[in-house]
Amino acid sequence: MKNLPTSFAERMKQQLGAEFQSFEQAMAATPPISIRINHTKIEEPRELQPIPWTHQGYYLPERPLFTLDPLLHAGAYYVQEASSMFLEQALTQAADVSQPLRVLDLCGAPGGKSTHLASLLSDESLLVSNEVIRSRATILAENIAKWGSSNVVVTSNDPRDFGRLPHFFDVMVVDAPCSGEGMFRKDANAMDEWSEENVKLCAQRQQRILMDVWPALKPGGLLIYSTCTWNLAENEENMAWLAQQNGAQNLKLDLEPAWGVVSGSLAGVEGYRFYPHQLQGEGFFLTVMRKPLEEAISFKSSKRKKYKLSLAGKKEKALVENWLLNPGNFEWVQYGDFITAIPADYFEEIDELYQQLYVVYAGTEIAEVKGKKIKPQHQLSLSRYLNKSAFETIDLTLEQALRYLRKEDINAGSGGTNWVLLQYKGLPLGWAKQIGNRMNNYFPKEWRIRMELPTALDEEELFSVSQYLP
Repeated sequence: MKNLPTSFAERMKQQLGAEFQSFEQAMAATPPISIRINHTKIEEPRELQPIPWTHQGYYLPERPLFTLDPLLHAGAYYVQEASSMFLEQALTQAADVSQPLRVLDLCGAPGGKSTHLASLLSDESLLVSNEVIRSRATILAENIAKWGSSNVVVTSNDPRDFGRLPHFFDVMVVDAPCSGEGMFRKDANAMDEWSEENVKLCAQRQQRILMDVWPALKPGGLLIYSTCTWNLAENEENMAWLAQQNGAQNLKLDLEPAWGVVSGSLAGVEGYRFYPHQLQGEGFFLTVMRKPLEEAISFKSSKRKKYKLSLAGKKEKALVENWLLNPGNFEWVQYGDFITAIPADYFEEIDELYQQLYVVYAGTEIAEVKGKKIKPQHQLSLSRYLNKSAFETIDLTLEQALRYLRKEDINAGSGGTNWVLLQYKGLPLGWAKQIGNRMNNYFPKEWRIRMELPTALDEEELFSVSQYLP
């Protein structure tokens, strides 16, 4: 690794004292590899070291060729940096996740924290996952779809747009854009782009983001704020500023000493830092703030007489209703030829989101219906609510699965003209249409694997996460 920027190194020497040498050595070491599993799709892995501050994360002994693991494409796990999974402690200690909650992940792409939140929240909750940059919002929507949750809405909006939803959210997660100090050993560009001036600019931008989005948080609601930096300006100083400006109150979390997480306090704000010489993870900071109850106002949302969302007709609904488990839990919405299922309990709220924001993706896309022709959508195949018994299923070998994911022709059928659900190790990958002896590949073109496949595809030789599963 390159030498640390001089002014950064001097600050860290002051911050860490005698520990700086150990910190500097750790910054030159190889970063650990970690994943977070999707409990709705796979069981606990064997023989993997768990990440201590989450019930869903594990360290891997080496880095697999993730692209060539069909389980990743099936949404069985997410490749995520271990420190950022501390979000689980913040949410579960500060909020009652057994209750219905409206949660906003403001800076959601590429989807690590959003899929983690989706796993932690109850089925009766609503998660809004936002990304301001449209191209990154598309990647976010892909990862949300793979995870298979139905109670997520993906949006692409500037933080100020959420001011149109006063007191809408119980919890906000703001993983703020930052100077990236904690990513130095993983990303050489982060070091090249770092400067003291950039730290100041990031701190100012973070303040703007917080002030823009603050009105959408309910009185008494929680703000979980995080960065991948260690400096005070982007962390405790910003939270102290928020407390001064808006009366935000800091909440303390319980830590296990064995975790190696460092707590520190400034101006009444306690935050939690992750240093690579004290734990297996990258640089990270997190703190939790509560919006004061004194801001409470009487706000009633009346039922709209005119909705933006249109319900599917009885005939169209009847065609696809049995494709989901517990279909009565959903409202069936139709846009043109496309039918989507959204949680019935949140129809009003999701319609409000469509009224006020740019929505990329919501609920579960079910089918395209044109007259008597009906085409299941790829997102349906990945849904945890998919009723697999409604379809013919075919289990693929590793080579067949990878060729399918490359959108190549495969021969796995036995004739007929049915839609077929293709699986790998019992997990759905997507759809194909059997037409006689030919099978048409309907894997989304924009999601396909572009990597060339090895000459020999041997499950035992190709290291993957699946070898650790029961």
